[in-house]
Amino acid sequence: MIWNKWIRQSHRWLSIIFTATVAANFIAMAMGQPPAWVVYSPLLPLFLLLFSGLYMFVLPYIAKGRDGQPTSG
Repeated sequence: MIWNKWIRQSHRWLSIIFTATVAANFIAMAMGQPPAWVVYSPLLPLFLLLFSGLYMFVLPYIAKGRDGQPTSG
């Protein structure tokens, strides 16, 4: 259970970082042509959010299968 708590907390912090990088991107674009590292800076937190979000999405289905209940499909 500690692992799940750590993933959820990281997902929250990654969302804050992602939001800040997107805001910084818009501010930099308003001031002119931004450097490439500013434009691509939201991609790393976005991909990390994708993986942690998919993990949390699949968790209930894994737990349901682990309980021994047959899944109807």
